[in-house]
Amino acid sequence: MAEPVATRPVRIGNCSGFYGDRHSAMREMLEGATGEHSLDFLTGDYLAELTMLILGKDLLRDPSLGYARTFLTQMSESLALATERGVRIVSNAGGLNPAGLAQKLDELAGSLGLAPKIAWVDGDDLAPRAAELGLGDALTANAYLGAFGIARALDEGADIVVTGRVTDASVVVGPAIAHHGWSRTSYDELAGAVVAGHIIECGTQATGGNFSGFLDLERDATPLGFPIAEVGADGSFVVTKHPGTGGLVSLDTVTAQLLYEVQSTLYLGPDVTTDLGSIRLSEDGPDRVRVDGVRGSRPPEQLKVCVNELGGFRNQMEFVLTGLDIDEKAAWLRTQLEARLADNPPATVGRREGRVGGRRRQDVQRGRGRAGARVLPGLHVDGPAGSRFAVRDLPAGVRRPERGHRDRAPVGRSRARDRRAWVSTGSTTGG
Repeated sequence: MAEPVATRPVRIGNCSGFYGDRHSAMREMLEGATGEHSLDFLTGDYLAELTMLILGKDLLRDPSLGYARTFLTQMSESLALATERGVRIVSNAGGLNPAGLAQKLDELAGSLGLAPKIAWVDGDDLAPRAAELGLGDALTANAYLGAFGIARALDEGADIVVTGRVTDASVVVGPAIAHHGWSRTSYDELAGAVVAGHIIECGTQATGGNFSGFLDLERDATPLGFPIAEVGADGSFVVTKHPGTGGLVSLDTVTAQLLYEVQSTLYLGPDVTTDLGSIRLSEDGPDRVRVDGVRGSRPPEQLKVCVNELGGFRNQMEFVLTGLDIDEKAAWLRTQLEARLADNPPATVGRREGRVGGRRRQDVQRGRGRAGARVLPGLHVDGPAGSRFAVRDLPAGVRRPERGHRDRAPVGRSRARDRRAWVSTGSTTGG
């Protein structure tokens, strides 16, 4: 790891908490990054367990896909500005195909007359070895990797780093490692950065978007600002946002996000085990909350693995019920429907919707009209009514968590080719 390049805090912003988050956020964060409000890095989290399934289905249709396409669109609007402002970009938008996204970014940069160094990080994809590792017939199988592959790419000069499945916090931890020169055993510092990443990676959830006290916020038309973490060399940090943006950064909003998706005081990650009970929060001025005192220890021997499988096919129906006694009509309709699908009952969603599913496409198509509009003729309820089925029978997905033993070999190869670099994080073996 490189020697520390600075003792000042590193300013890391976020512009996405999920695939489909506010499209304009990347441009907004870069436009606000001026003067004392400049950013060193802008990060984005695009991956969730469901997202991996969506990207897996994309790959079934087109092997060149498998990444978050909205990220590429955002970069087409913001790459020139990021270059002008000197902001480096780190994102897990590579999904199942980080190399493919890097290639597209390279082409985009060339079309704009720009020449950033673009890196991708892989090593998380276990799908080719799923049967060998006892993971079943997996459409996708990805280990949650840590931040040191990202840090290495940044150390080697990357302006843009896209990854596959890393932990959500890793897109923040990687830049902090590269900026401060932390080692793999800088557990307290790493733990602090993990908490910073955990707070800001969900976007505006840290600035009032996931806040039960939202009635106390100024609820005008100003969009909520996306969060920024100013991470110091000791792992302490301040959470803030660009001035003039909506929402609020307070002890309450930060605490609400801090306690989001945690199960105990020990927060397990691929780089460090973070003691959430050690965290101290304090006010640091308007829209500024300081976080310090975070303690960390050795990470666990196993990594989390997300597996997605195809679970057959499904179609969705909609029933329109009118007149009086709607609850009774819905109950009678459901009784008739389930009797006709006794070996494959639908999962009822609300009063007027349902789904049918099966392992084979024929199970779903059974009884469907030629136009796909009326599926089960003969159902009757009193009064004018209608029904509609989706025309397409869509493949359904099933996802489940697994674990895999890590290989504690050092970070693997790195090489540059034209404007792109490739970083491998080493292998992950099944558990």
